[in-house]
Amino acid sequence: IICACRKWSKMSHPRVLSFLLPFCLSLVSVFAILHPQDNQQRLVKELNGLWSFRVDFSPDRQQGFKEKWFEKPLDESGPVLLMAVPSSFNDITEDRAIRDYVGWAWYEKSAILPPFQATSNSTRYVLRFEGVHYYTMVWVNGVYMGYHDGGRLPFEFELKSISSTTRITVAVNNTLTPYTLPCGRIQYYNQPPYPKGYFEQDLQFDFFNYAGIHRTVSIYTTSSAYIYDINTTTAQDTADPSTWYLRYQVTLGGSPSSSSVSVKLFDRSGQSVIASGSSLAGNLKVKDPQLWWPWSMNLTQNYSYMYILQVDVSGKDKSGGNYDDQYRLKVGFRSVRVTSTQFLINGKPFYFNGVDKHEDADIRGKGFDYPLYLKDIYMMKWLGVSAIRTSHYPYATEFLDMCDEVGIAVIGESTAVGLQDADNFNNITLQHHLEVMKEMIGRDKNHPGIVMWSLANEPNSALSVSEPYFKTVFDYTRQLDPTRPATFTCNHHYYDDLVTQFVDVVLINRYYGWYEHNGHLELIHDLLAYDLEMWYEKRKKPMMISEYGAGTVIGFHVYPSMTFTEDYQLAFHYEHFQTFNEYRGKFLVGELIWNFADFMTAQSSNRVWGNRKGILDRQRQPKPVAYLVQSHYWNITRGSVSGRQPHKTRFESVKKY
Repeated sequence: IICACRKWSKMSHPRVLSFLLPFCLSLVSVFAILHPQDNQQRLVKELNGLWSFRVDFSPDRQQGFKEKWFEKPLDESGPVLLMAVPSSFNDITEDRAIRDYVGWAWYEKSAILPPFQATSNSTRYVLRFEGVHYYTMVWVNGVYMGYHDGGRLPFEFELKSISSTTRITVAVNNTLTPYTLPCGRIQYYNQPPYPKGYFEQDLQFDFFNYAGIHRTVSIYTTSSAYIYDINTTTAQDTADPSTWYLRYQVTLGGSPSSSSVSVKLFDRSGQSVIASGSSLAGNLKVKDPQLWWPWSMNLTQNYSYMYILQVDVSGKDKSGGNYDDQYRLKVGFRSVRVTSTQFLINGKPFYFNGVDKHEDADIRGKGFDYPLYLKDIYMMKWLGVSAIRTSHYPYATEFLDMCDEVGIAVIGESTAVGLQDADNFNNITLQHHLEVMKEMIGRDKNHPGIVMWSLANEPNSALSVSEPYFKTVFDYTRQLDPTRPATFTCNHHYYDDLVTQFVDVVLINRYYGWYEHNGHLELIHDLLAYDLEMWYEKRKKPMMISEYGAGTVIGFHVYPSMTFTEDYQLAFHYEHFQTFNEYRGKFLVGELIWNFADFMTAQSSNRVWGNRKGILDRQRQPKPVAYLVQSHYWNITRGSVSGRQPHKTRFESVKKY
């Protein structure tokens, strides 16, 4: 923890990141795994809603620490605003300074606990944050609880003392440096004519650095000894393919002195017991289970079948008291395997009809929002999308649950974006990268919909330092999860990349006709085909185009087409589809469009109010190209399910553009 404090003091100017040293010498947050749930033994109280909020505009960003804003109600420290949680704070107000703020932002909420929760001495109370961007420090009733380094993943603190009213104070710092994931830099302008102390946050990625408490905050309870983790995998019996096994391992927390264990596997309804066990680890044998499939591989009502695993434990805790705990986890039977040319799910070839996304929307920024997530799911199904990549960070658990339920395959990506310069590949960043993989896989490992891990997006894989760095990350990831393929998205060339040697599937991002040879549609086929051939010749692994896209402003038209028009986006995607059709069934296993929807970026001379490469606009309304994508993806699905060749698209005339 002292090293962590030194890291933050060295990697950026103290005007932005400094905080009082004694706090750094306290507690780090607890690694959070199982998602909170209400059941017969556990209670959850969500703390979402309106919080008190203020940003520290002092020149050195240390006023909150110097004046100890955490020791008393935040409104006694000065003027506060109301802030919605969960949300990004940037777009909620009309204040430009808050939108573009870099530094410490402060939140406060008083939680009133129900009397029946506050009376039990044997109950654990846990304060949990599902995701806060980026660096977070937490106090409860003025007592420092600890910190968490990094956004997008959950962390929690056990509350050792409980009062009927609990005041929670959170300080969030959104500064990005060469040591953070994602990466950034602070650029200082200390010389005249700039104002004294003036600086700018430079980003090494292309999306807005939204900040704040992005996901749900809750207090949940367990017994004194409790279920800390459940790890499940499924496997098919090689001698009897009709038999499958659910392998489970339950980890207990709280140092129980004795334990009685009941494990039951229920059907989807939760009524019929399919198999059972009575130990903390074991194999549940299931004959002819309903399998979990991506919806595009099985157009039946049960394509994404989910069972319910219920674990009950009871016994004596370390103090001799009784404890009882329960957790219910949805699980799916499915297998994943990669050959030199195919990506197999349940032994059958799967093709990723996919999109890349962002957690991004008007006003809420990257804040969690059920209606938005559900709209995205429905629009993806309408488009014929069977797979997504969580670019460029782990998405909310609730969204992954939805993908499990509707049969959308997920490539789960870490927060490692912006690893461009040699000083990004340092031991501090590497250690944090390993922590991110541990937290992400720990949280998401039981989702059947997650079929592959992406360790990074577009790192500079031509640098010599990238090779040992990523060998370490790939080795560690496979230790954490040997059941799923691992990859990263590469934007380098087959002749200079040093890292794809470690992947199971080669993912490349290509923008022929956009960033390269802008406007030259006639080159897309030849350049893309050559690229695919050369990459496969070098690596002999399945390949996927993990990004390609063209920016489009709705309503822009010109004939013949030109960049940024709807006409050009149509022709751009049409040319790509022709090439993909040639290589699908050979060694190409997927295509991911950049992007599902328009999203916000930092202001730039080459960005017109954000990135406009979406096939939907930011409000999730389809652009003309969405209908072409829909026809293309549904033709692939119909062809793969029925064994027929894909139908000729009704957009053949697009080529004239």
